[in-house]
Amino acid sequence: VSSYKELPKILYHIQWKFRDEIRPRFGVMRGREFLMKDGYSFDLDTDAARYTYNRMFVSYLRTFERMGIKALPVKADSGPIGGDMTHEFVLLADNGESDVFVDKSILALTPPQNVDYSDPQALEEIVGQWTQYYARTDETHDAELYQTQVADENKVQVRGIEVGHIFNFGTKYSEALGAKITHPETNKPVAVEMGSYGIGVSRLVGAIIEACHDEHGIVWPKSIAPFDVVLVNLKQGDPLCDGLSEKLYAELKALGMDVLYDDRNERAGAKFATADLIGCPLRLTIGPKGAEKNQVEVTQRQTQESQTVDIDGLIPFLRSLDQ
Repeated sequence: VSSYKELPKILYHIQWKFRDEIRPRFGVMRGREFLMKDGYSFDLDTDAARYTYNRMFVSYLRTFERMGIKALPVKADSGPIGGDMTHEFVLLADNGESDVFVDKSILALTPPQNVDYSDPQALEEIVGQWTQYYARTDETHDAELYQTQVADENKVQVRGIEVGHIFNFGTKYSEALGAKITHPETNKPVAVEMGSYGIGVSRLVGAIIEACHDEHGIVWPKSIAPFDVVLVNLKQGDPLCDGLSEKLYAELKALGMDVLYDDRNERAGAKFATADLIGCPLRLTIGPKGAEKNQVEVTQRQTQESQTVDIDGLIPFLRSLDQ
């Protein structure tokens, strides 16, 4: 890049990274090998860099929401990377790795549904809504500031897991490496403003399981579940159950649904336990009595509510659950 006309520029990759972790722990959340989404931005000046940072801030809020989770932006420690604008995105979970101190007002906020990313002022206002409240992990927690800035009835301490981190580190690296362009107004070389934006992809798997589970196993948010449906045949080898299960499996697949078909020769309890452990949003159960009546039992994983549905009306019923 040699001309200001080529900026802003954002590069990214999703790749395996390696870290000399002194004490690997928490399974895939803190290991020496992990899958990471890294983004890097390059801007002409500080105003443009702030605009890019705000775009990332808002898009991260919306990205995590589309995953079915809520990740709070908290003030972060820039560490050796440097930078004056930096936030971690923390998924709240009882078994989180960090203590999180927040003003509970931030917990009531929801990411915006419609965003004009071409409007810097609109983005600045959205970021301001989220950053006006105290929200820090134990690494950056200021007990005195927390005491004076947050009303006692609004003080909340929870546990959280970092799933994303965004930085703006100015010209720290571009100055050192001579990454400069000619400014259009002064006609003099200036170092580009840089930023970095990461999401721990493999870490998210462990973090979401920590935040979304019950005593029976995982409860995947629908948008990121590995399968839409687990289909349980209660009497493998029975011609009626086998035929109906395989017919339903083919029909659901043809509709574009990801279906996990449990056709093992196991007792019903074992199959139900496995389905709950895997945590797919829906379980469809076909047994001898239901097969005779051309019916299937539909169980929602999150609520454990079950309903008996005629096979002919199954697809409309499943669509109604998405409304």
